Amino acid sequence: MNSEVIIKEFKDQIYYRIDQSTRMIRLSLNQIEDEQIWTRPNNSSNSIGNLMLHLCGNITQYAIASLGNQEDNRQRDEEFAALSGLSKTELIDRLNKVVDEAKKVIEACDEHELMRKRQVQGFEFTGMGNVIHVTEHYSYHTGQIAFWVKQLVDKQSLGFYDNVDLNIKNKE
Repeated sequence: MNSEVIIKEFKDQIYYRIDQSTRMIRLSLNQIEDEQIWTRPNNSSNSIGNLMLHLCGNITQYAIASLGNQEDNRQRDEEFAALSGLSKTELIDRLNKVVDEAKKVIEACDEHELMRKRQVQGFEFTGMGNVIHVTEHYSYHTGQIAFWVKQLVDKQSLGFYDNVDLNIKNKE
């Protein structure tokens, strides 16, 4: 198997997982009201709005700026300091725009760019390491958003896997 096939499969799997996180966030946010977006459970915790801003900042820094060889203008502390501002629709639109741009940047990466090391937030990763970070970080905060929405709406399921039988056993 050649490297082009491996890179294509890697990217396809990344896009699938990123798209699943986006879908789950959208489903979660559809179940709450605009004013709940900025609710914090306590002063030590973040609102869903903060998490959305944080995801946009992180994806921009690790994928768009670093992999896209653009200037890093992230203001990380502001992501967590916000107490209000954007509506739920505006946050979803911003996240969709950032994710779409990140996927374009990832798609443009060739083997050299995926293997080239670079510094982000004081860490040194290859481009592939950045892509993995974006994916796992996005998934991690998607889970936090889902958990927070479940607390707000008092629901066990947010419908992520409606009409899917999750009890099907593995096959070769």
